[in-house]
Amino acid sequence: MIKRFIVICITIISSAAYAQQGTGSPYSFYGIGSLMSKGTVENRSMGGIGVYLDSIHVNLRNPAAYAGKSLEGPYFNGESRPVKFTVAGTASSSTLKSNNSEGEANTATFDYLAMSVPLGKFGFGFGLAPYTSVGYSLDDVNDEDVLVNRFTGEGGLNRVFAGLGYQVTDKLSVGVDFNYGFGNIQNNALEIKYTPEGDIVQYQTSEFNRSDLSGLSLNFGVAYKTKITDDLELTATATYTPQSKLNSDNERSFSTVTLNGATLDISGVSSTIDADLETQNLKNTKLTLPSALSLGAGIGDPKSWFVGAEYTYQSTSDFSNPVFSNDISTFENASKIAVGGFYIPDYNAFSGYLKRVVYRAGFNFANTGLVIKDESIKEFGISFGVGLPVGNRNLFSNANLGLEFGQRGTTNENLIQENFVNFNLSLSLNSRWFEQRKYN
Repeated sequence: MIKRFIVICITIISSAAYAQQGTGSPYSFYGIGSLMSKGTVENRSMGGIGVYLDSIHVNLRNPAAYAGKSLEGPYFNGESRPVKFTVAGTASSSTLKSNNSEGEANTATFDYLAMSVPLGKFGFGFGLAPYTSVGYSLDDVNDEDVLVNRFTGEGGLNRVFAGLGYQVTDKLSVGVDFNYGFGNIQNNALEIKYTPEGDIVQYQTSEFNRSDLSGLSLNFGVAYKTKITDDLELTATATYTPQSKLNSDNERSFSTVTLNGATLDISGVSSTIDADLETQNLKNTKLTLPSALSLGAGIGDPKSWFVGAEYTYQSTSDFSNPVFSNDISTFENASKIAVGGFYIPDYNAFSGYLKRVVYRAGFNFANTGLVIKDESIKEFGISFGVGLPVGNRNLFSNANLGLEFGQRGTTNENLIQENFVNFNLSLSLNSRWFEQRKYN
């Protein structure tokens, strides 16, 4: 039964990986898309905090967790920490509202695939995860409710990472992630012209832009854990991502197109001209990715409960993209506050499956750093989740289900407000590769 359940979960996640694009947010039009790298399902179910580090879950927020050692006592009979594997996917549903219209967007996406391997006082981790996603279709209408522009986009930036953690003392661990980002972003802009009589002009103009992105970045982490009583453990964490650069190979073209009279979609292309970006010094450019700092702390009995908070600051005002710019948006520094935790009735109960289930909850509030028409785009979310034990109970593997409810944006200045629901599913599997054999 357990094996069948695991196969079903992997099938669902794999389907999400090949389903429609990872976001339907109109705000993915700006910058390099909507941020997708928000940690594991366990993190997201606790409001997004990455403070909690243990020996049975992969933590994608803090590389110091690769070498993290539990102070609450040996889960594995004094043996080595387990090899940890995790994979996840998300299905999202959003309602998009403006002052005079409403729409819906549904997406499914692969979230991450990662593994962490213990190496004595060291720990090694690696994996793959989307970093940003672009997926929008925006219609611009004039005061007479007539469509004059249509913008569409797709793509995003993916991240391959490998990291190393080191246990400095029983209480202190440090780590670093090496990230390689790659992907592309494609944007289409269609300007629709009409005759004085209000009929659609036969030939229209469409602009196509594409940027192929690649670059390296680092993420440093530190974690400190100490017992303050026999039952209570205090955790403090910090991560820092320095500013980095992305190489961007760009192309732009203009096409003469004809439209379907009913849907106003492009039905044919008459001719295409490639723009000379070389003479404008825009053929090969560099994008600045801002630095970020996170500080967190939490307290709890790791076998029973935990509550923590985390503050993240990102110098988003440093972001720059010389190829794609507009007159209505700018960037300011971003910040986020997240609070969350978990509760386990009895992690080692011999009877009563629900006693071993991990119950999680949290909330967060963020200023995304995006400013449109002088309106700062903010986001609020509340989340719930459960960790369901699966497989050999001595390995503490689990399937994690999470539900996030949130709101992004505003209807002020005729902008769009998103109300979204995310359903998250992950597998967190543990294995004993390095168990020492004992003989009597």
